[in-house]
Amino acid sequence: MKKLFTLLALVGVLTLGYQAKAQDESMDTDTSSTTVDSTVAEEPEPVVEEPTVVTETAVEDEATEDLSFHQTIKEKFIEGGVEWMTPVLICLILGLAIAIERIITLNMATTNTDKLLANVEDALANGGIEAAKEVTRNTRGPVASIFTQGLMRMSEGIEMVEKSIIAYGSVEMGRLERGLVWISLFIALAPMLGFTGTVIGMIGAFDAIEAAGDISPQIVANGIKVALLTTVAGLFVGIILQIFYNYLVSKIDSLVNQMEDASISLVDLLVKHKLTGRA
Repeated sequence: MKKLFTLLALVGVLTLGYQAKAQDESMDTDTSSTTVDSTVAEEPEPVVEEPTVVTETAVEDEATEDLSFHQTIKEKFIEGGVEWMTPVLICLILGLAIAIERIITLNMATTNTDKLLANVEDALANGGIEAAKEVTRNTRGPVASIFTQGLMRMSEGIEMVEKSIIAYGSVEMGRLERGLVWISLFIALAPMLGFTGTVIGMIGAFDAIEAAGDISPQIVANGIKVALLTTVAGLFVGIILQIFYNYLVSKIDSLVNQMEDASISLVDLLVKHKLTGRA
């Protein structure tokens, strides 16, 4: 009987021990889960970058950096003083207008002298003087005009032909050089106007210093800057117009050389065909 009670007591103790162990394992599992959850919960959240706020000052700075060439010129024009920058601008506009007109006229006056001489020679050989005159009248340019004047004096001898060519050549040269004197005037006038504006601007700067009673770097810098803008504008206008002027002079010299060479060739052509003195 005692053995039975002892066996039952041992079974009960083992059963209680097993249940206690199962409870401990269950508690350990719950603790691990809680630890894992807390660990997951404690992970740092991703950092969200705040959007960059573009201020009005930044926009204005960027707009200032992206100013176009036209806007920059406009600002400098106003800073230099409208009363002095306007005459310089007028010199530029008028000078460019005359230069462009002269360039178009001179390019239209250019003649293929070799082709013209060949046509005149054919006309003299086939149709005589009147046919040659018709060819020169229908050809554009100063060379053809000189040829016409020379052919009109053929009945008076070769000497009169040469004199007529020389005299009318001077007339054509004067026509080619028409307008250059005005471009030359604007080339000299624009820098002079710029220097005048600079001198008056410097006087205004010294007046501002006298009124302030102190030599402030800001007052001096602003006054000198505004004064020198007129000089810069005048020099730029003079440089631009000087380039056009030199091109026009070289073009006129080329046309004059063509006229001289063609005139000599025409006289030789008349002597060759023995047409001097014929009506």
